[in-house]
Amino acid sequence: MYAFILAGGFATRLWPLTEKRAKPLLPLAGKPLIDHLLEQLPADLPVTVSINAAFERSFTQWKAQGNHSRAGILVEQTHKDTEKLGALGAVAQWITRDHITEDILLLTGDNYFGFPMAQFLTQYTPGTPLLAAHDIRDLRRAQGFGTVVPLPDGRHVAAFEEKPAQPNSSLVSTGMTILPAAHLPLVVEYAQSKPDNVGGIFEEFLRRSIAVEFRAFTEPWFDIGSFESYLEATRSLVGDHVLLGHKAACTETEAEGSVVLGNHSVIRHSVLRNVILFEHCTVENCVLTDCILDDHCTLKGIDLSRQMLREGTTLERK
Repeated sequence: MYAFILAGGFATRLWPLTEKRAKPLLPLAGKPLIDHLLEQLPADLPVTVSINAAFERSFTQWKAQGNHSRAGILVEQTHKDTEKLGALGAVAQWITRDHITEDILLLTGDNYFGFPMAQFLTQYTPGTPLLAAHDIRDLRRAQGFGTVVPLPDGRHVAAFEEKPAQPNSSLVSTGMTILPAAHLPLVVEYAQSKPDNVGGIFEEFLRRSIAVEFRAFTEPWFDIGSFESYLEATRSLVGDHVLLGHKAACTETEAEGSVVLGNHSVIRHSVLRNVILFEHCTVENCVLTDCILDDHCTLKGIDLSRQMLREGTTLERK
């Protein structure tokens, strides 16, 4: 089996945080989101990370700074969203280029999986497509995801619906799937007409009477696709604590909810609630609520709520 991580998106909904970095490289509870993924993968599983050319430099730095030698980088030569191959198109190109003939563990690099990946792998029936599902218990929210309609056995998929207007299930696909080697030619064929519809391959399997299985997990899962989901994931993982990075400091400050300081960031004489600071930030005499600050931001005497600040922002009340 090979692992293939999709990390080639441009994540415009999280600008300005993703102007210079890919979404999987955003820090989550003290480390890049993609690191949470890699730490769960079996040590002997070959890993390829699919990225775009616009973020090649940031991924090169990420690989050099951490213990990521096992991860191969596949660069899609695109610099903007309109040039992309599409997620399934990237998978198909890799299958064809590298002559992949083994099962594929396909992962979306902007998701946090709180359930044991090893357990998911042991539940794979060789030769049968498998996806990991999570019950979000809200049909309205399910409209934004690929939904799994289960058969009565609680194991097989009766139907897969991509972002349905009227969901028949609150079980949603989590972006973790296994594509069996025997069906990879169909994946390549389907990607030619639907290169950006990863979930659609399950609809195609079912249309061709290929059985699809799912495993439902109750542990935390987050699709980090928006400001709100980023903060929600942080609150879930950090809880009501202050998480300090290397040489970070939080002094004479009232902190509520989840407060995360990246390496070398400093907070003094402030009031914060649910705030994420990236690296080398300075905050003094501020009141911040539900805010995210990119690297090298400096705030003094500022009140802010529900803001994302781009790298290098300086705000000082005179």
